[in-house]
Amino acid sequence: MTSGFRRPGFILAACLLWLAGCAQPLTRPELAGLQQQAAREPVLQIAWLDRVSWGATAASQAELARQGLAPWLQGQLDARPAPLPAAAQAQIDAMTISRTPVSQLVAALEAQRKAADALPDVEQKRVARQAYQQELTRLAREAQQRFLLRALYSPNQLQEQMTWFWINHFNVNARKANLRALIGDYEETAIRPHALGRFRDLLGATLRHPAMLRYLDNAQNANNRLNENYARELMELHTLGVDAGYSQADVQELARVLTGLGVREGQFEFNPRRHDFNAKTLLGQPITQRGLAEADEALDRLARAPQTARFISRKLAVYFVADEPPPALVDRMAASFTRSDGDIAATLATMFGSPEFAASLGHQFRDPLHYVVAGVRLAYEGRVVTNVGPMINWLNRMGEPLYGHETPDGYPLTRTAWASAGQMTTRFEIARAIGANGAVLFRTEDGAPLERPAFPPLAGSQVVAALQTRLGAPTREALAEAKSPQDWNTYLLASPEFMNR
Repeated sequence: MTSGFRRPGFILAACLLWLAGCAQPLTRPELAGLQQQAAREPVLQIAWLDRVSWGATAASQAELARQGLAPWLQGQLDARPAPLPAAAQAQIDAMTISRTPVSQLVAALEAQRKAADALPDVEQKRVARQAYQQELTRLAREAQQRFLLRALYSPNQLQEQMTWFWINHFNVNARKANLRALIGDYEETAIRPHALGRFRDLLGATLRHPAMLRYLDNAQNANNRLNENYARELMELHTLGVDAGYSQADVQELARVLTGLGVREGQFEFNPRRHDFNAKTLLGQPITQRGLAEADEALDRLARAPQTARFISRKLAVYFVADEPPPALVDRMAASFTRSDGDIAATLATMFGSPEFAASLGHQFRDPLHYVVAGVRLAYEGRVVTNVGPMINWLNRMGEPLYGHETPDGYPLTRTAWASAGQMTTRFEIARAIGANGAVLFRTEDGAPLERPAFPPLAGSQVVAALQTRLGAPTREALAEAKSPQDWNTYLLASPEFMNR
């Protein structure tokens, strides 16, 4: 008698089930508990969106409600390419940094700089040098614009959040040397592809990017002329953390490992003539490889160190959960980081699936970038802005310009860094700009007439309707006393409740 397991119909059904499983992966085990969690209420959906994305919108709330919390989170963790709105993508496609390879940009700029320096006339030289600086600034501004358009409109909101988190973690200041020409490529090729991948891959990508090597002076690091800047920050800020127990000798040994890693014509270069090939010991163990392979061996050791697992996990928890995250949560995240060999998405899934994360929703203070992007997403979600210049200016005013932090530690992530009286005054002014004069975001030329009305109908938003259930009495009273829709918008966007995510 033929076994039923060999019937063609059964085999076809099994194949279809297998293919369905490939297209729709099983929910991550870390998120299994969220299958039962009540994310059916709009106010709770908005709380999740405000934390995991750059800010809730009616469209994102509808998508979360349709999918359910756990599948939606899994889709964010396992981000696949997703198109931006055509109007946003068109702006990005028109940018020089999108159309011209970075090597060509750097070569052209270097030729422009040399031509300016060679001019014999003092005034001509001044004008030419100014034009060179202006072109560098224009390229950096394009990178800022591209980042903001993606943060505003990408369906892969968690990927955008993590891209900014890692840009801040592996901070470079665009104002140094020619980094304004490199910063867009640094984000695009070193950070973004690995934002939810393996930490070791991300670490290696930043090490091999000219922006990092220039910013932390490793391009000057050579045998018999050590520069320890990058080695120190690689251990203190990028991997182990400041209190991880390594020594100054370890910093020196790592600096020797990194000799010869530099930049040539705007691209990564390993120059063996500048490398120290002598024996080295790092963190109590010998370096067994030679040449460029020494750097990979050192990164493997740093990325897999227990101190790194805890340092990265705690920093993620500070960003997503609390200024002082619960130690037990950090322990579980570090265990997930170690168990998965530094899988960033797996570490985040452990955090998202925790009761500590759920309890923290609505209590994390928005830094300036989160505040501005969330405000514009809420106010103008149905339209693609054509001019993010005002947003860039607002960030500058609040002290968090994109790619503008001078020191390698990146911008602080805690409430105390951003909740001063002066900051709140500025935020009120920006709330008024978004809520009463947001038409500037759709004006492509300075001085062009603004469309009317120049403000969004926030009171009619379904997200705002849900948010009003969690507003405190002082905010509700202020809204009730608003004399105009512009004032109403301003009071809502400046409210204490909107400062949190």
